[in-house]
Amino acid sequence: MQIFRTKSVEQTLAEAQEADHKLVRTLNAWDLAVMCVAVAVGAGIFSVGAQAAAFHAGPAVIISFLIAGIVCGAAVLCYAEFASMLPVAGSAYTFTYTTVGEIIAWVVGWDLVLEMLMAGSVVSKYWSVYLNDFMRLIGLNIRTQVQLGPLSIDFAPMAIVAFFTVLLVIGTKLSTRVDGALTILKVAIVLFVVIVGFFYVKASNFTPFIPPAQPASSVVGASADGALGQPLMQWITGSQPSIYGVSGIISGAALVFFSFLGMDTVATASEETKDPAGNVPKGLIMGMIMIIVMYMLVAIVTTGMVSYRDLAKSPSPSLATGFEMAGATWAAKIISFGIVIGMTTAVMVLLLGLTRVVFAMSRDGLLPRSLSKVGRRGTPAGLQIGVGVVVALVASTFDVGILADMVNIGTLSAFSLVAISIPIMRRNYPDLPRSFKMPGNPWAPILIALANLWLMLNLSLLTWLRFLVWLLVGFAIYFGYSYRHALLGRNKGKGLSPSGQGHARI
Repeated sequence: MQIFRTKSVEQTLAEAQEADHKLVRTLNAWDLAVMCVAVAVGAGIFSVGAQAAAFHAGPAVIISFLIAGIVCGAAVLCYAEFASMLPVAGSAYTFTYTTVGEIIAWVVGWDLVLEMLMAGSVVSKYWSVYLNDFMRLIGLNIRTQVQLGPLSIDFAPMAIVAFFTVLLVIGTKLSTRVDGALTILKVAIVLFVVIVGFFYVKASNFTPFIPPAQPASSVVGASADGALGQPLMQWITGSQPSIYGVSGIISGAALVFFSFLGMDTVATASEETKDPAGNVPKGLIMGMIMIIVMYMLVAIVTTGMVSYRDLAKSPSPSLATGFEMAGATWAAKIISFGIVIGMTTAVMVLLLGLTRVVFAMSRDGLLPRSLSKVGRRGTPAGLQIGVGVVVALVASTFDVGILADMVNIGTLSAFSLVAISIPIMRRNYPDLPRSFKMPGNPWAPILIALANLWLMLNLSLLTWLRFLVWLLVGFAIYFGYSYRHALLGRNKGKGLSPSGQGHARI
């Protein structure tokens, strides 16, 4: 079996021009930067940072955000180089298919499906939660959930997913315009909250900046899953589950990485970008800079308004919790509205990204080719609707909150493989035009991959067990269907050259 067979760059670019499987280029660099902010600056900026401060790093969560931002930003530079060479749908999946082989590309694509399906469902579900909370705060006693026998159905996720599914079917450009308007409003709310929050900051709350390490069991809410909730690295080394200290900063960085979710999602829009060689790197870099700045400001305000010890006493600490403890309960309404708007924009980008990954895998034959057919508007309408239905059903009927860490591990694994692919691509295609180059090759990409792996090892043991189950299901699909139906294998059987690279046999 030739499971490490690779596609040539020429073939990848040629397949993107197939009449019935071709996307329309309508986006520019600013559209992509707005998409970055739209998908990354959501509920995470209002809640994940406070949780990481309370149960992992204390005030040093500021460093956790910086570490996660640097790791994510460095990975984004790798994405920018690939996108400038291969401006096609699929993001990390497509990039690894041309470098390290089909089986690895399948794993990456399967991981991206996990990441975006879970993220889209989680965000849609929590959008409903915060929408209900906002309506309660403004005096509207309206619930979006109904009980049908033993089944609880939430109609709010269905509504928001349906809205953006329709927009994406009509056209990506229209969707980004609506998303852009909502993103501007969201950023304005974030900046307003940060400015107001600075008036409540007390220097004493930053002491000690790095709290001394202590057993996780000593803090309520820090170890809800028991031994399975401890970071994998602690389990491997046999050390006692602990929080705070230096290890708390690292585990906090692994947690807040969720807040940077979606950068790879934006790279899936390369095939719909005008002048992708220039606009994709610019858009990704501009978006990443804006995101890091906003998160650092919010982290400073969150930990400065109230002691991390008080945050840890709350069952679900958030930025709103901090304002309430600081005596500014009026801010809860504004923050709640900001969360609703923030999650709204994230839903659209995740629906887009999930569809484009499945689209790319389908176009290669690893999934049924019929899924990658585009309609008269130049969008994969049937696939977009199908993805919307799945996300809406999962978000409306299942408790997906526990799967947030699955999003992190899927993203980090994809980031690691993309980083490793940079030096491979430089070796295999040294003369291929690149409008942007990742600096420090090959050592910088290798260090980036190791940094992502280190963050993965600081996710919980339970997350890793779930991840392994997901991979086993993926391998069953690959060997049961994908390997035999891949276009790469069919072309070789017809005597055509499927790749400019060698094929490894096992």
